[in-house]
Amino acid sequence: MKVRDAYYDNAKFLLIFFVVFGHFIQSYINDDQFIYGLYVTIYTFHMPAFILISGFFAKGFHKKGYLKRVAKKLIIPYLIFQGIYTIYYYFIDQQQEIALDPLHPQWSLWFLISLFFWNALLFLFTKWKPVISLSVAVALGVIVGYFNEIDDFLSLSRTFVFFPFFLLGYYIKKEYFEKIREMKLRYLSIIVFAIIFIVMYNLPDFNYKWLFGSIPYEVLNTTEINGGIIRLAVYGVTLLATLSFLALVPSKKHFFTKWGTSSIYVYLLHGFFVKYFRNSELVDILADTEQILVFLIVSLLLIAFLSSKMIRKVAQPLIELKASFFKVHSFSSGHHKH
Repeated sequence: MKVRDAYYDNAKFLLIFFVVFGHFIQSYINDDQFIYGLYVTIYTFHMPAFILISGFFAKGFHKKGYLKRVAKKLIIPYLIFQGIYTIYYYFIDQQQEIALDPLHPQWSLWFLISLFFWNALLFLFTKWKPVISLSVAVALGVIVGYFNEIDDFLSLSRTFVFFPFFLLGYYIKKEYFEKIREMKLRYLSIIVFAIIFIVMYNLPDFNYKWLFGSIPYEVLNTTEINGGIIRLAVYGVTLLATLSFLALVPSKKHFFTKWGTSSIYVYLLHGFFVKYFRNSELVDILADTEQILVFLIVSLLLIAFLSSKMIRKVAQPLIELKASFFKVHSFSSGHHKH
């Protein structure tokens, strides 16, 4: 049996924590400069790092039947959750009509479609030398911003904008993750995050939606030439932030390591809670309290809850299209432990 490396599970836990925490504090970014700075800092690395790690684990893409397995693993849950979220939003918002549209992903679900496309793109991009394929990937990420048609439709904009991180993850060797965890780099990483936070804190006019990777330049109100330059600058900052994050991830097993193994459950299910929260009176109630501390605790508890055996049992047929939890339970209950 292959032993899981705690480092990657720790990274996944921390990233899913920042995803959940970031979604909770988003309601306050226009009222509080500190929360705004924190939110934008999180967005410089949380998805790029997730994507880079996903690329790192895509090294077996040339094996027989790989793409078919990936399609089953990503597209079917995407379609299931697209339907569930559409109906849920209808009941929560009450304004939208139920429009089942599989071509425009609901909120966080874009990641599943893009992840499928990134895996498929490896077949073409790995035919070239890494320097060439990475350069082409970055060029495409910059170019798509000039086309207003390339937006959230089938998550195409994000697919191209974030693909360089997936490709970089694919090329990175395991030793690189070990090198990056050296102490000197860790201190440097803390400085990098401090600088990013201070800059973002003092730049309230910066449009944080640049970090979403889903919006054409024209919609971001920038001139054609500037759009490409800003995206390149954003690439630089997000790459630096992503590498800094990876340097700070602990490599030993901790109480939260096991939660990292079910990050896909948290990713797909936390939206129900966040959307409910955003449409409830809790938003105003928490506006006057020490909400950062509250949301740190709430995010942690929500991850623990969504990673629990009970939730995984219920949601496994929808997310993994199987029900092994039931089988394992019924099998073990009929046998005594050796």
